[in-house]
Amino acid sequence: MKVSRYSPVVEGADGHVLVELAADHPGVTDQRYRLRRNELAALALGWRQGEPVPLASYLPEEHEVWHVVSRELDELHERYAVNAFLAGKQALALADDEVPQLDEVSRRLAPLTGFSYLPVAGLAPLRDFYGSFRDGVFWSTQYLRHPSVPLYTPEPDLIHEVVGHGNQLANPLFAELYKLMGAAVTRAADEATLRLFSQVFWFTMEFGVVREAGELKAVGAGILSSVGEIREFRQAEVRPADIAEMGRVDYDITRFQPVLYAFDSMAQLEDELSLLFTRFEGDEASARAAAEPATRPSS
Repeated sequence: MKVSRYSPVVEGADGHVLVELAADHPGVTDQRYRLRRNELAALALGWRQGEPVPLASYLPEEHEVWHVVSRELDELHERYAVNAFLAGKQALALADDEVPQLDEVSRRLAPLTGFSYLPVAGLAPLRDFYGSFRDGVFWSTQYLRHPSVPLYTPEPDLIHEVVGHGNQLANPLFAELYKLMGAAVTRAADEATLRLFSQVFWFTMEFGVVREAGELKAVGAGILSSVGEIREFRQAEVRPADIAEMGRVDYDITRFQPVLYAFDSMAQLEDELSLLFTRFEGDEASARAAAEPATRPSS
């Protein structure tokens, strides 16, 4: 039996695919949902590089989850999302009444920033996932959250991957930062450096916030793809942006984030991440040095 330590997906020698849901997952006792998760995971596992991205024939209840969440998020984005995210969302222009196929997302992104989406059954290995950004590739799941709790998910589903990250990647500013991180990850010589980059990505592209026009706005995909997170993020402890500290702080993916780091502007976020990824020379020591304020030019 083959088990991936990076995702709750198990593939047996006979080809049977099982998605292992946590005991507190909202769909753990729903056998229909669990079979659907297995089916979609098998679809991704059966795909091979160079083949067309497999089409997922989405069910009416899955389209309804997409519609409910999209409708709720539209209003919240207008109120709480940073302008750069809204610009990407307007350019990508996804419909809110049906679940998009990954190849549709790719076709829309291609003329905007050149990014494309490819399927993965669960959580991809960090080096593969982040490293692929260098080549304009984003690995995405194809399943949706359980319909009993459409406004929150404890794991990255298609709504998170596309509504959160896809709308970011439709803006060249974000796309360039993703590519810079991908290039840095491919130069990373050890797992400690990879973990540092992963933590910085978490507190910026996943759960970053920016002060814009006197208000705290959300920039991260983890906030902007979750109705629960976007309603709660201003209640978190908000610290000044500190790249070095982000690289040291642990986080819990299964709960609302209690600590966020605020940048004074999108320009500051762009500058500080660009400096980290371009000044990094290969090992953990150089990554931590590049993250320190003393290494940045004074304004």
